[in-house]
Amino acid sequence: TVDRTATVVHLNQQERIISESQMLIMVQMINDMDELKELLTVAGSKLVVVEFSAAWCGPCKRVGPVFQAMSLKYQNVMFANVDVDSSKELTQLCHIKAVPTFQMFKHTQKVTLFSRLKRTLCCLRSGMEDGKIFELHGADVKKLEEKIQELM
Repeated sequence: TVDRTATVVHLNQQERIISESQMLIMVQMINDMDELKELLTVAGSKLVVVEFSAAWCGPCKRVGPVFQAMSLKYQNVMFANVDVDSSKELTQLCHIKAVPTFQMFKHTQKVTLFSRLKRTLCCLRSGMEDGKIFELHGADVKKLEEKIQELM
């Protein structure tokens, strides 16, 4: 039997039926900088993807279930969500200007252009063009998933 609150999630041709309670466990809610620091410390060398969103935001509502599904698919990556309205101080400290915004962290540090310089130089030498995105704005789930796969 399927729980009445179950959600069918489609991700890369796979269909999964999961309950809302299962989905919420995989994405940790972050309310302040202390909680973010604790999550990053616990993550160690794992990639951490933080979604900054708002309940009133249409694109956030559309990307939310896909972000939840990614947390199930990429279990070696840690996923978190920050509600910009209830976590205004953290939103300011992270320089969030639009929602949804996704920031990625590794080794407790935000993945930046400079931390990726060596990879960029390698890719330039091999003729591959490397997008210099380390923070994604908007609900482009394909680009988000590409970045997660690249940085894992």
